[in-house]
Amino acid sequence: MSVHTPPKMSEDSARDLDSLIACPACDALLRDRDVAAGETATCPRCHSVIEAPRRLAMTRILMLAMAGLILMVAAVFFPFLEVSAAGLSQRSTLVDTVRAFSGGLTVPLTYAMAALIVVLPTVRFLALIYVLGPMALGWYPRRFAVPAFRVAEALRPWAMAEVFIVGVAVALVKVAGLAHVAIGPAFWAFVGLVVVTVLKDNFMSRVTVWKTLEARRPA
Repeated sequence: MSVHTPPKMSEDSARDLDSLIACPACDALLRDRDVAAGETATCPRCHSVIEAPRRLAMTRILMLAMAGLILMVAAVFFPFLEVSAAGLSQRSTLVDTVRAFSGGLTVPLTYAMAALIVVLPTVRFLALIYVLGPMALGWYPRRFAVPAFRVAEALRPWAMAEVFIVGVAVALVKVAGLAHVAIGPAFWAFVGLVVVTVLKDNFMSRVTVWKTLEARRPA
């Protein structure tokens, strides 16, 4: 019985594969090329933006991530809402809300909410600071920069602070007819956090970050 082994890939074939890039939207294989700052590379099939490097983009993303962390601290520990009815008032923070529903059958839901709106966005901000901080200063990437950026990208769909704000806004409309509701500074901190997150994602060119990690990796 004979065993057929596949032929080894030549160096030219390996280089050809390294020069290809897949569109994140339609998976079309495209020839990679250097994109200058200010230019935009789009997919010819689906017209999705593949790479759009901008000058000082890493510094801006780093500053926005640090601002996001500060806003997250304010959103967690400052008063979120104050509800007044029948002469009684109750002021609560986000931590108080999590503690109030941390018993009984709602425990998994409470912890899931805390993870999606607080823990995961915080981890993602920290990962981006860890990855982009040294490179924004012109240094080599940190040792675990590549897996940290993979974690940040994997957590991106699960960081749902904006969904939480929409849900709170809907709830406020319904509660406003039953009691007087005063919005605290933590609510506006969450709104600012959503704006910062949107700006950060718009500034980030993920392909450019991967290329920079590869180019600045120590030999």
